[in-house]
Amino acid sequence: MKAAIGLCATLCMCAAVGIAQQQVKPRGEEGRIIALESAWDQAEQNRDVNALANLLADNLVYVDYDGSLSNKQEFLASIKSGDVTGEQINNEGVSVRLYNNNVAVSTGIYRDKGIEKGKPFHRRGRFTNVWLNQNGKWECIASQSTLIAR
Repeated sequence: MKAAIGLCATLCMCAAVGIAQQQVKPRGEEGRIIALESAWDQAEQNRDVNALANLLADNLVYVDYDGSLSNKQEFLASIKSGDVTGEQINNEGVSVRLYNNNVAVSTGIYRDKGIEKGKPFHRRGRFTNVWLNQNGKWECIASQSTLIAR
């Protein structure tokens, strides 16, 4: 009898751990921000400055992994320039926190690789983006990334 109770307890614990490890898909505005993060990756990878422009606020503050600071026009010009080619960008572990349903902060890890000024690169870093919802449209107002040491 003790063996049966022990086995039942073990199975219940395994089931609880399995349920806890299942990823919960964000709904609502959190899911919308995660979708916008993916759209940003695709637009940047494809050097689609028009799509990027629609995601970024006119007063964007962009701090890149190397500490350089850009506004929206400078960031878009760097994407359009072609200094970076063959780029692949992927995000993982993106989480979103909403504040009063009009401000969202997204954080996660990014990986990108490609060729920059003739030299191959592979980077892994963390990002924080601040999104503002104005009149039903989410725009990124601030973005910052930091490299993760290997």
